[in-house]
Amino acid sequence: MKKRGIVAGIIAALIVLDQLVKAYVVHNIALGEIKSWIPNLVSLTYLQNRGAAFSMLQDQQWFFAVITLVVMAGAIWYLHKHIEDSLWIVFGLVLIIAGGLGNFIDRIGQGFVVDMFHLDFVNFAIFNVADSYLTVGVVVLLLAMLKEEMNGN
Repeated sequence: MKKRGIVAGIIAALIVLDQLVKAYVVHNIALGEIKSWIPNLVSLTYLQNRGAAFSMLQDQQWFFAVITLVVMAGAIWYLHKHIEDSLWIVFGLVLIIAGGLGNFIDRIGQGFVVDMFHLDFVNFAIFNVADSYLTVGVVVLLLAMLKEEMNGN
């Protein structure tokens, strides 16, 4: 039971960090404005994403809410069933859950997701902290599952 509490606390802390960064951006950067953060590497901007990744399926908030709830329910169930398994599987699931819920909070509360990180060195979609959690979480989870599969577990 103690492990579940620690995991829940980590998820909550990651969501709070995501929401704090988004609040900072909304209150300190005008919509569409770009401010250099780490020169030639990352700039901060304020973008309202009303779609999914790369702004696909604009203004389909109820669709995203339902999909997010289904995916989060599945991820939470899987985490519950596998909380004693590999630390990497738990870590991947924690990041996926925190990222999904972080963006879900935006969609439900505002009707859009706040994005802010603009990579200066490549033409790439503007993203946020929760998107980073999701991306890293999926990669970690896939690698952990592949490793287990290769080891015959």
